[in-house]
Amino acid sequence: MKKLSLFTFLCLFFLGQEAFGQGAYVPFNRDYYHLVERYEILHGKNNSAFHTGFKPYRRDHLAAFLDSIAYSGVIRSRSDRFNLGYLSNDNWEFMAEEPNDSKNPVFRKLYRKPSDFYHYRDEVFDIHINPVIYLAAGREQDVDRLRVRNSRGIEVRGSIDRKVAFYTYMTTTQTIFPTWIKDYIEHSGAVPGEGFWKRFEGEGYGYFSAMGHVSFNITKHIEAQVGHDRNFVGEGYRSMIISDFSNPYMFAKLNTKIWRFNLTNVWAQMTADVIFDGQGRPTDGRYPQKWFSFHRLGTNIGKKLNIGIFESVMMNQFNWNYLNPIIFYRWVEHQLGTPDKIMLGMDAKWNFTKGMQLYGQFALDEFVFGEFFGIDGKQSLRNKYGLQAGYKYIDVFNISNLDLQLEYNQARPYTYQEKFDFQSFSNYRTPLAHPLGANFREAVGILRYQPSPRLFANFTGLFQFFGDDPSEDVNFGKDVLKNRSNPNTGIGLFGNRIGQGIENRVIMGSLNLSYMIKQNIFLDLTHTYRRRTAQDLNAPEVNQFTQAGLRINMIRNDFNF
Repeated sequence: MKKLSLFTFLCLFFLGQEAFGQGAYVPFNRDYYHLVERYEILHGKNNSAFHTGFKPYRRDHLAAFLDSIAYSGVIRSRSDRFNLGYLSNDNWEFMAEEPNDSKNPVFRKLYRKPSDFYHYRDEVFDIHINPVIYLAAGREQDVDRLRVRNSRGIEVRGSIDRKVAFYTYMTTTQTIFPTWIKDYIEHSGAVPGEGFWKRFEGEGYGYFSAMGHVSFNITKHIEAQVGHDRNFVGEGYRSMIISDFSNPYMFAKLNTKIWRFNLTNVWAQMTADVIFDGQGRPTDGRYPQKWFSFHRLGTNIGKKLNIGIFESVMMNQFNWNYLNPIIFYRWVEHQLGTPDKIMLGMDAKWNFTKGMQLYGQFALDEFVFGEFFGIDGKQSLRNKYGLQAGYKYIDVFNISNLDLQLEYNQARPYTYQEKFDFQSFSNYRTPLAHPLGANFREAVGILRYQPSPRLFANFTGLFQFFGDDPSEDVNFGKDVLKNRSNPNTGIGLFGNRIGQGIENRVIMGSLNLSYMIKQNIFLDLTHTYRRRTAQDLNAPEVNQFTQAGLRINMIRNDFNF
């Protein structure tokens, strides 16, 4: 009997259910989402509309939160009032008080709302259409050729009968990256966040991006989404669980919210090892697929603390047993006798006082109790985990709209690797969690300032310490695509430490200034400094890159790795 696809099954199941009104999801954008989360932290307690531990957010949930803070006292400065108006305009169809129309619409039909190039709305159909443009050019020190980006496309969202929401995004891009990003692509074979690419003018890359989803409510408390996109778990700049670093993938999601509890289930189909031609470019042939299941149970403890526990499994072959949304995956793996890759752990946030938040994550790949607590056990190859600790301070020293974020991340060698084909914690040859993979320590500092309503300043600084492999035949535990059962290092079971292999240190700072001309139309100016030292380099590798750009309805790219 022909195997029924997981996603076909889920789509048929979902669409057969009664639906309730809801909205599409807001694409995950760190700058945009920070504006939302800063007001929850200023309020000093968890919002009642949604849990922030799993992103992206639904537009109707976001609008409910904006309504709740409008008169809560957290909107105090001119910039905050501007931000509230900006977010409200972006989700205007769900706001309790609909924002005003544009004062000067174009040809009476275009930009009748500040956020929509064109929209149409009646009792049945609701549609919002926007152009997507990203034009940028910059100079890199000691590099003659201009670094450029040319992206253009379209974004469409809306709903049918106010019950089934949809979102689609399509762009085509030609770009020439700065040197360190180009080196990463040539080594991994994939553009971060995009995957497949073709050569553009020798040293550049061209790629087509497409994302979309359909979402609806099954019951009052159970929401469904089927789409092709990325997900992000946690409160940090990075995620040690699931991040947005890899390219979009096909998934189905159920979100069940009852009282203080929120259960999120994700079933996804991802791309395994990609086949390359003789020039390092992905071929046009069919790539092998792998399957991923994830569930996270989050709960609010009191008004200030949220804790989530998660479990995930990566499979090289689809298995019906992992469709159960509430079962313990580790038990299923034992019962089936399969070598599927199981990861589990937790994340948490604590708004311990108004304006401050502590957050963190712990992701466990493999753990042997006796080896962890033994004399040599803290450096056992079989004790593999990643952790994160972070702190957010909103309105630093009572300076309006000056926000600080400090974060520490680390992952032991061989975390996220697997000994069986296609089961590493990766998608299209890029890590599914942290950009560095494993075998690293990292400190991140972010300072955000909004001195006037339309001007946004962001400085991101980081220090990274990691161990790399001297060749493709050696595995010191950083590259998640390599086989963890074949280290080929001579270290053995014990004595494995973070930074083993070729030691690297990276110091990086990036300053970005963005000025919003109109709703979601930005002028950007960015300067980045990156310095890498390594045991196999005779002199430090230094990159300095300055870029100016115009961005319309598109997320600003940060390549901070």
